[in-house]
Amino acid sequence: MLSAEAAGPAEAPGRGVRSKSISPRQIPVIGVVTEDEEMQSVFKPMDLHRIITILEEKDKDDLEEKQLKYVKKMVQYYQNGLPLRELTQIFKILNLCAIKVENQPRFIESVYEILKLCGLPFLKKKASDEITYAEDTANSLALLGELMKIPSSELRIHICYQQVSSSYKIKMAEVGGLARTMVQSMILLENQLVEKLWVLKVLQHLSTSEVNCASMLKAQAASRICAHLNDPDPSGQLLFRSSEILWNLLEKSSKEEIIQQLSNLECLLALKEAFKNLFVRGFTHYDHQLRNDLLVITTIIAQNPGAPMIECGFTRDLILFATFNEVKSQNPLVKGLKLSNTYEDFELKKLLFNIIVILCKDLPTVQLLIDGKVVLALFTYVKKPEKQKIVEWSLAQHEELQLHAIATLSSVAPLLIEDYMSCQGNARILAFLEWCENQDPFFSHGNSFHGTGGRGNKFAQMRYTLRLLRAMVSLEDENINTDLCEKETIQQLIGIFKNTIKDPNEKEEAIVLEIQSDILLILSGLCEYHIQRKEIFGTEGVNIILHVMKTDPKKLQSGLGYNVLLFSTLDSIWCCILGCYPSEDYFLEKEGIFLLLDILALNQKKFCNLILGIMVEFCDNPKTAAHINAWRGKKDQTAASLLIKLWRKEEKELGVKRDKNGKIVDTKNPLFTSFQEEQKIIPLPANCPSIAVMDVAENIRAKIYAVLGKLDFENLPGLSAEDFVTLCIIHRYLDFKVGEIWNEIYEEIKLEKLSPVTSDRTILESIITASQNIGKMVVSLQSEMIESQIRQDMQNEQKVYSKIQGTNKQRELANKSWENFLARTSNIKTLKKAKKLQEKAIESSKYNERPHNAVCHRTVIKGLNTTVSSGPVVTVESTPVRLLGGPLADTDIALKKLPVRGGALQKVKTVKILNEPKKSIPT
Repeated sequence: MLSAEAAGPAEAPGRGVRSKSISPRQIPVIGVVTEDEEMQSVFKPMDLHRIITILEEKDKDDLEEKQLKYVKKMVQYYQNGLPLRELTQIFKILNLCAIKVENQPRFIESVYEILKLCGLPFLKKKASDEITYAEDTANSLALLGELMKIPSSELRIHICYQQVSSSYKIKMAEVGGLARTMVQSMILLENQLVEKLWVLKVLQHLSTSEVNCASMLKAQAASRICAHLNDPDPSGQLLFRSSEILWNLLEKSSKEEIIQQLSNLECLLALKEAFKNLFVRGFTHYDHQLRNDLLVITTIIAQNPGAPMIECGFTRDLILFATFNEVKSQNPLVKGLKLSNTYEDFELKKLLFNIIVILCKDLPTVQLLIDGKVVLALFTYVKKPEKQKIVEWSLAQHEELQLHAIATLSSVAPLLIEDYMSCQGNARILAFLEWCENQDPFFSHGNSFHGTGGRGNKFAQMRYTLRLLRAMVSLEDENINTDLCEKETIQQLIGIFKNTIKDPNEKEEAIVLEIQSDILLILSGLCEYHIQRKEIFGTEGVNIILHVMKTDPKKLQSGLGYNVLLFSTLDSIWCCILGCYPSEDYFLEKEGIFLLLDILALNQKKFCNLILGIMVEFCDNPKTAAHINAWRGKKDQTAASLLIKLWRKEEKELGVKRDKNGKIVDTKNPLFTSFQEEQKIIPLPANCPSIAVMDVAENIRAKIYAVLGKLDFENLPGLSAEDFVTLCIIHRYLDFKVGEIWNEIYEEIKLEKLSPVTSDRTILESIITASQNIGKMVVSLQSEMIESQIRQDMQNEQKVYSKIQGTNKQRELANKSWENFLARTSNIKTLKKAKKLQEKAIESSKYNERPHNAVCHRTVIKGLNTTVSSGPVVTVESTPVRLLGGPLADTDIALKKLPVRGGALQKVKTVKILNEPKKSIPT
């Protein structure tokens, strides 16, 4: 990468050393000068124009000598490089000299010398010269490509020999379109091999730039180069350089445009012959590499369905080359031909498998695949490794080819069902799966794209074999599926699934999840329409489904494939359980509906539609409703509340108009989404569903209505007032939808300017009016519910306030009682007053007339100085009263004790108090 370098001009020949600070343009010309002096003073600002004028002169004696002399002096003067500011004039001189070469061969030397100067770094006087003279520089470099049109072999070679390697020159060459002009020059060189190789070398260098590649494409470089791949060339450089240029174009420009340029018969025939020659006759390492490169280019072209791969015979040859090692062929192209286990041949085999996958997408290729026995060739790899040594490939290579062949079969076998069945494809796959499942020692290398995560185990083999089996089952071909079921595939797959239920390594976890997903999809495909197969699926199958449904919801966000596995599980519930009553009952007994509702409560939209569809079908089982009503989620949420919440969320996303309380806003179109409002009604054929009909399938509202309808819309537990308001709309969903469809019919009739008969018009208007009346009735019911809830909320609020008031009253009474108590204990007068009031109250409460023979007991204990009402008192003797006296020692109660065995209180003798003066306690 070179750039224009700042440097002074070279020393002028014959002048001695000149000061570096003096520019040649500053040398004065004084007086009259001789011819030699004139030549020395040429290189002033205007003197290059004089050389151009001299070169353009005609019909003068000794003119050629003079012209050559001037050009030679100019070359000597600029021997250190060409200034950017004079580049345009110098290249014009170069062009004039090149034009003279054909009639005046002596000018070829001058052209060579100027071209050598072009290979030197350009000189600049100021730092801004690169920008100032950028356009001139670009046009000057583009002139090199135009000079290729001059019919001089030597000139063309010298032009190609120039180095355009500095970053500045490369950029200017890109701007000037040098690559495009070089491609265009190839038209003139079809029969000149040497010049053509030089041009290809230049294009190979220029094609490392994206800008140049785009410019080359505009000149149809890909098709022009490819069409001449097989031109005679003993050196072999033409094919090599051409393939390199095609590679660069594919990597650095529009692949679609290149494929379009190469997708013609001429280019494909050239590619076919070049590849075939290298495949059959190439024996060096270089030949094998070039062969593989051409096959990759062919593979890219084959992606275009319009490429005439079959017409040129390339497809037939590629199928032959891909299968000759496994299926013996008498074709002379491959007779006696063998592949070694070298890296290039191994890559060739994989590339041939890969191109078969691409070719089979074109249906006319199917017959060629049948003729080439491709399925039989690929099935030779679907078997357990043999004990004897594999001669063609190493163990690691054979394992990679085995996985690649199985992956190829997944694309090819569904197109060739007859070949698949004739090769006993089901039996081979199941036998190979059995080997994958058993515990035979097997050291898997796992060092390829297809073997990722399968090192030291058989997961990679099982993974691709199940993909193949899934592809065949998805065809819904009854012969294939019946044959699989007769071979007990359902039981075998359930057994494989159960064996994979363990904690795999992190590297294996994603592969195990993919294996489990494929198994469930295969089982779904086998059981979907057959009750007997669902019965075979049975409780063991239900158990593996329940196991997956119990997966920690946090893993759904891990990105490892748990989402895919859950989708496969839900699909298997639909296909393998629903419709088989024993399996349904077992699923319900094991709380399967609870698990479904748990997943639904995760509120992940991608699962809601499928789960609700399953629940609608499950509700046909009379035992399901009890399970749905019994479910409780977080915060004791019920299933009905969950479904209504999902309805509200769905309507919010759809843009359905509702007020802040959830009431209907538009009674004419109560279910209209924002999309329906934006779309205008247009007349449609009878077999095309309208927008209103499509709306039923495109959201979950219809399924929620169906599930709640199975629950009869009554006695739904755990609903709030908001839920009941929404439930009014759900309950009338079908009526609203029918009215919506009739309204569409009415509008279409108007648009088509049809006039129904009177009776039909009356009926139609009555239906629409009835639908609107239903909307008004629902709005009225919703308003009543909202008002009732408001009143209930107010009553509840009053109850709360009453409770608060009662609490405050009790607190006030307690505070007042405490204040009275403190007053009695702190003031003797208050205590005496309270005592009198107490005694008075006691006396007033007594019965005045005493019954005859009645025994009266005293209710007041004498000597008790308290205003607190007395009650039954039990004296518990832990420490004897005679020792401690106790707080009531001075009262009558201290003289009594409660006998253990019952009976009346009795007086006891006086007790002696220790550590106190002796005194008598009155009895």
